[in-house]
Amino acid sequence: MEEMKAKQEISSLREELNKYNHAYYVLDRPSVSDAIYDQKMQRLTELEAQFPQFITSDSPTQRVGGEPLDAFVKVQHQVPMLSLSNAFSENDLRDFDRRVKDGLDVEHVTYVCELKIDGLAVSLRYDNGIFTQGATRGDGTTGEDITSNLRTIKSIPLRINETETIEVRGEAFMPQQSFLVLNEAKEENGEEPFANPRNAAAGSLRQLDPKIAAKRNLDIFLYAVGQWESGTLTAHSERLHHLSALGFKTNPEWKKCSSIDEVIEYVNEWVTKRADLPYEIDGIVIKVDQLAYQEQLGTTAKSPRWAIAYKFPAVEAVTKLYDIELSVGRTGVVTPTALLEPVKVAGTTVQRASLHNEDLIHEKDIRVNDTVVIKKAGDIIPEVVRVVTDERDGTEQQYRMPSQCPACSSELVRLEEEVALRCINPNCPAQVKEGLIHFVSRNAMNIDGLGEKVIEQLFEANLVKSIADIYQLKRDELLPLERMGEKSVNNLLQAIEASKSNSLEKLLFGLGIRFVGSKAAKTLAMHFETMDHLAASSYDDLVAVNEIGDKMADSIVRYFGEEKVQQLVHELRNLNLNMTYLGPKPNVEELVDSPFYEKTIVLTGKMERLTRSEAKERIESLGGKITGSVSKKTSLVIAGEDAGSKLDKANDLGITIWSEQELIDTLKEIDEE
Repeated sequence: MEEMKAKQEISSLREELNKYNHAYYVLDRPSVSDAIYDQKMQRLTELEAQFPQFITSDSPTQRVGGEPLDAFVKVQHQVPMLSLSNAFSENDLRDFDRRVKDGLDVEHVTYVCELKIDGLAVSLRYDNGIFTQGATRGDGTTGEDITSNLRTIKSIPLRINETETIEVRGEAFMPQQSFLVLNEAKEENGEEPFANPRNAAAGSLRQLDPKIAAKRNLDIFLYAVGQWESGTLTAHSERLHHLSALGFKTNPEWKKCSSIDEVIEYVNEWVTKRADLPYEIDGIVIKVDQLAYQEQLGTTAKSPRWAIAYKFPAVEAVTKLYDIELSVGRTGVVTPTALLEPVKVAGTTVQRASLHNEDLIHEKDIRVNDTVVIKKAGDIIPEVVRVVTDERDGTEQQYRMPSQCPACSSELVRLEEEVALRCINPNCPAQVKEGLIHFVSRNAMNIDGLGEKVIEQLFEANLVKSIADIYQLKRDELLPLERMGEKSVNNLLQAIEASKSNSLEKLLFGLGIRFVGSKAAKTLAMHFETMDHLAASSYDDLVAVNEIGDKMADSIVRYFGEEKVQQLVHELRNLNLNMTYLGPKPNVEELVDSPFYEKTIVLTGKMERLTRSEAKERIESLGGKITGSVSKKTSLVIAGEDAGSKLDKANDLGITIWSEQELIDTLKEIDEE
């Protein structure tokens, strides 16, 4: 290639990649797919290697990560947090192995392979065993102090058994289930959803208010030591074991490999197994195990010579978008969905992909009849990545969101600070139907046999138009419906009748008050005890309750101020629905003597005589706290039949273990006192 053409292409690639980096690292809004970014970066790297005279300090190949945000105090890393060079094929890995052996002048090297977690790289500093500072990688030399946000991640120990200063490094991330729950809540509230778990984690840790980060259910895996005053270990694998021994959470899937062939075997294994993980990975990190070898190999300006990241190929597919469908959620948010010609993506057939909101459609210039590239965001949610504009033939049509609700024809509005359009008609049939489905769901009134399809049948037959209608259904109305035999109808009517006796928190959650989830509903029910007391509470009364914030309090006051809500509550009371909290209400004075008071307890295995929820409710009513994982902070493990790894870990840590019978005997003694 001629020098002038090379200079022009390098300049163009540099400008594009810097723009992509800014969108990804600073704004937390990726503007292109990983596949396009990797392709352009690889091309720039090749050109700069061929024409080194055109390398400049602002080239993305010469930097490690994103710029630190001005909103946070800047932190200077004592040891730079370097990024890794990438491998995209088996040949790239073998070239890496050859370079390592040539650099060391040896014939055999041991490697450690680790899953490459797709999150946010952070450092944690401990002085005299106390967690004192947490920071992002930033540009590798200067990061952002996010100590307050990192402290909200429960898997980060606030104290470790180490008297010397130690700085450890890892990847903070958002588990896939947390990502799905967060985005569902965002869309329901008319907010723009996160593109993937990585950006959700980064966005959470860059919040100025740590309360927001605390609600996001983030996690972390530690994988390296940055600074350690007198570390005596000789291998990276030994460091991983030591990190775990100190109480840090490390990923259990790492493996020590005695050859590059073993490395490649490990990589190929995880290309297929990655879909089974509850968190997202985007590759495999390969490191030379011996620390002396690492020191001998050294680093370049941006990456270590003793490590490399194998990047998984992006799983994308091309298909036709033939229409855009609108749906109305229970809170009135109108969500556009792309209807696609069926296409295989990451092992499943995709025919629909959420387009989230009108702004995204315009930003990506998505049109009906476009040829589009599809991928699964976080390997979970089908997403339109981009339009293949070269395939346009003139038949494509620009899409405009309607001004009226597709379900009830009411005027759509965009509320302040929301990206979504919303139907605010409380009688909108789509909202009513979604509200009914929510009301009968398991975490709400839990009416067995009254699932989504049955609700749709009842709704279409005009038998159910409000919550109160459910409790006025008659046998003769139900029998003519599809798949409604005598036995099914009897069971359904019994389940509806039984639900009238549910404790208040079930009814509160079922009503679908905005911002009130199942946990908040229980908190409110326990505090106010009756529906009347809650309905009559003021904003000040509500915010005085632990865990009830401004938005929720305002929403509750507005909800019970509506005349139609007052009428509904009156109607449900006349239909004999319980309006009182029936669960145990803790008495702090009595709880102090409880064997569970302020204890952290884990339930594991099958319970034969108590259900898991029954055991949890009794223990919590006696001042105990139930958690899902065993750690040094666990006070007690209650093990049922077939208890597995949690029981093993409890034994290793010397934690007290009870059988189910011991729990039942203790509860019986308490009841008899």
